[in-house]
This record gives sequence, structure tokens and C-alpha cells, in this order.
Amino acid sequence: MRVPSAPATATATGTGTGISLRQITTNGITVNVATAGTGPAVLLLHGFPHTWQLWSEVIPELAREHRVIAPDLRGLGASTRAADGYDADSLATDAEGLLDALGERTATVVGIDVATPAAFLLAMRRPDLVRGLVLMESLLGPLPGAEEFLAGGAPWWFGFHSVPGLAETVIDGHEAEYVDWFLRIGTHSRAVPDGAREAFRTAYSGQDALRCAFSHYRAMPTSGRQIQDAVARGRLTVPTLAIGSHPVADALERQLRPITDDLTGHHIPDCGHIIPLDRPAALLGLLGPFLAAVQPGRDDVQGV
Repeated sequence: MRVPSAPATATATGTGTGISLRQITTNGITVNVATAGTGPAVLLLHGFPHTWQLWSEVIPELAREHRVIAPDLRGLGASTRAADGYDADSLATDAEGLLDALGERTATVVGIDVATPAAFLLAMRRPDLVRGLVLMESLLGPLPGAEEFLAGGAPWWFGFHSVPGLAETVIDGHEAEYVDWFLRIGTHSRAVPDGAREAFRTAYSGQDALRCAFSHYRAMPTSGRQIQDAVARGRLTVPTLAIGSHPVADALERQLRPITDDLTGHHIPDCGHIIPLDRPAALLGLLGPFLAAVQPGRDDVQGV
């Protein structure tokens, strides 16, 4: 259900890179959000173990012609460490309220990893708001199409993160090593910018921060049911771009193909799971033409 947004607060800080940070209250939480540029809105939704800095290598280029909006997800980074609301439908409501608070009537929505189900549900229920959808390196719950990818079972950390109270207790005091492991496997051990790495380490330090991170995994059964319900009610009608790399590859595209009216799939070779940091140029090469194709008319561009 849509929760009205409170007015946005004043801009908090500038980062020295043309990116401004502000705090916006919506859906019962305060969202830390980075914005840059002007023009048609592009909403970038990160995954685990990331913050808005996941997009730091692509924001400057996107901001040349677009208003880029990159929040910290609920419970992550500098956003509210909420007690609940980590299911995909609630996260979609967070994103919807954020766009409303920023005065955006339409946006292209880009989601990766744990944000993908939320981006999908937002597009399913608000095709008037989401003019284009980009989904990367994740699965949409139990939808058919990912059987080959899941033949050996889900990645080990899904079960580990899902047990209430376990992972945050075990990892407490070793957060930097744990985050670095995901960064290494997600980029094939290629360099992650120091600023992003330190932001991620800081954001996931302490048991409460870890609890929030793992709450996204603990809500996955609920999110899966929400996805099934949405698909039972209708089809995905907005133009959609599915991007795979390693390890998800084309599994997400296979899930989307039977339920999507306008779908383009791409696979980025020699690229790890964390596409925006591992192969930002390749990602921009795909986003550019897609954003141009779903560009709104001048009268549809609005923001504060």
C-alpha cells in the first residue's frame, strides 16, 4: 500500500564529485539518498553488501543527461535501521515514496542483487511511474526459468544469512574480511575503488547493521510469494533490460521471458556479479541506448 511521503529535508552534504546527499522521510523510514545531474530520472537500487556507492563509477556519466537518484536501501548505509519491512513489496513502496518526495513523475528503475525483486514489483504495480526497468544479477523468487542455475542449490550464504541471529553473531568483529570476500568474488579479484570498499566496510559494521543486511535475506520467502502473486495478476508491460554476468548469467532473463511484453537480454562476458564496479564501461554501453529509447517527453521531466 502506498504510504504518503513527508517533504524532503534540506540537502545534507556535497561529496565534491557533483553528488549531493540528503535525507528523505518516506514509508516510515529516513532514506539516505545521493543525487546528481538533471533531466529524466534514473533510480539506482543497490544490493548486498553495498551502499549507494556501488554506482560511483557510473553516476558521473549518467548524470550528464539524467537526474541520478541512488539511495541506501532500507536498513543499509545511512538509511534507517528498521525493525521490519525488508520484503520486496515494502522496498518497492520505499522507492515509490522516494520518487514522489523528489517530485519525479516517471523514472527508469535499475536494480541489482537483492534490489531486483523490489524493482520488479514496482514496475508491475506502477507502469505509469516506471518508464523503463533494468534488472541485473539476481533471481525473481521461485519463478520458472532458473532451474539450471539452481541445480546445485542456492549459494551457501543464503542459508547462513537466513537464520535469525546467527550470521550477525558469527561475523561480528570480522565484518571487513567478510565484506572483502564478497567484493573479491564479485569482481573476479579485480580492484574495487578504495572509497567504495571503505564505505561498504563501514556500512556493515556492528551487529545491528548486519541484522538489517541479513533481514533482506530473511524476507525472501515473503518476497517470493509477492512476486508469484503479482505475476498471477498480470504481465510486466514496461520496456525491460535484463543484464547477466557471473554467476547468474541468463537465468534472470529466462524467468522474465514468459511474463514480459518488451524484454531485451544481455550477457557481459568476463564480468563478476558486481557489474557496476567490475565492468562500469560495459554497463554504461548497455544503459545508454536503453535510456535513450525510453526517454520521456520534455513535459514529463520534473524534479526538486
